Amino acid sequence: MTHLVLAPMEGLVDWRVRQLLTATGGFDLCVTEFIRVSQNLFPAHVFHRYCPELLNGGKTLSGVPVLVQLMGHDPELMGENAAFATTLGAPGIDINFGCPSKTVNKREAGASLLKCPDNLFHIVSAVRRAVPADIPVSAKVRLGFSDKELFLDIARAVEAGGAQHLTVHARTKLEGYKPPAHWEYLARIREAISIGMTGNGEIWDVADYEKCRDISGCDSFMIGRGAIAAPDLANRIKASEGGSYLPKESWADVLAMLLAYCDLMETDGASENHQAGRIKQWMALIRKSHAQGAACFDDIKRIRAIGELRAKLQHDMSLPENQRKDMPIAAE
Repeated sequence: MTHLVLAPMEGLVDWRVRQLLTATGGFDLCVTEFIRVSQNLFPAHVFHRYCPELLNGGKTLSGVPVLVQLMGHDPELMGENAAFATTLGAPGIDINFGCPSKTVNKREAGASLLKCPDNLFHIVSAVRRAVPADIPVSAKVRLGFSDKELFLDIARAVEAGGAQHLTVHARTKLEGYKPPAHWEYLARIREAISIGMTGNGEIWDVADYEKCRDISGCDSFMIGRGAIAAPDLANRIKASEGGSYLPKESWADVLAMLLAYCDLMETDGASENHQAGRIKQWMALIRKSHAQGAACFDDIKRIRAIGELRAKLQHDMSLPENQRKDMPIAAE
C-alpha cells in the first residue's frame, strides 16, 4: 500500500491544516514546519507551538503521527534539541536539508548544506546519537544546490549518518518549485541506498502520482502544494490504488473546510488579519485544482473583515450548483 506524507510547508501547513487534512483521510504521516535551531536549546513551549500534537501522543486527532522537523547547521545543538523533543513525545525527528529560502540559506541552513555532503553526515550522526534508538531519524533533501552533480553523495551521506529514512524533493535549490520535478533521479537514488525513501515534487493529481510512482519506483510519496490545492487528493490516490474512482470533492466541501479552518484559528486566538490572510493563501492554491477557485479568489482577495469573508464562503457553499452530484464508482 502506498504511504502518503503531508509535507511541511512553512507558513501554511500548521497544526490546524494537519488536523483538517488528516481528518479528510489518506495521509499516513505528517511533518511539522521546521523549527530553526541556531543558538540554544528551546524550551518546551516552542515545541508545543509548532507541534501541539505532542500533547496528544504525537498524533493528530485522527491518529496520524507527526514528526518534529528541525533545521540548523550545528550538529551538537541539533542533537540536543532533537533529544529534548523526544522527551516531549515526538514519535520521530526529521531534519530539513531542503529549504530553498534565501534567508535560511544565508545562515548556513536548509539547502545550503547540500553543497558539502559531509555537513549532512555530521548533523544526521549527531541527531542519531542523541535520540533513543527506538525513535526514527529521517531527513529531507533536494537533488543538490546549484546542480545535481552530488545527488548520490547527498543521499549516501544521510544513510551513512544513521538515518532510517530519506525524503527527496526532486529538484535543486536553484530550481526552487519550478516544474518539472526530475523523478528519474529518484529511481537512481532508491537503487543506491538501502534505507526507506519518499519521493516529493509536482504531485498535483492522481495522474501525477501514478507517473511519479512508475518512474521513481517509490512506494512512499510526500505531497505539499498538491494537497493544499486539492484537500482530498490523498484520499483519491488511495482509492485509485484500491481500484476505485473517487470523484473530486465538491466546491461546497472545499468551502466547508476553509470555514472550519477559520473556526480553528478563531478558537486559537488568531487575529482577523491572520485568518483572512491564511484563507486567501489557501484559496490561491486551490485555484490550481478547482475551477471555481479563481472567481472566488478574485471576490475575496480585497476583503479584510473576516466576518465578510466568512459570509462570502457560506453563501457560495449553500448554492445548489456547488453541491456534490456524483458518487464513487469502480475504476475501469
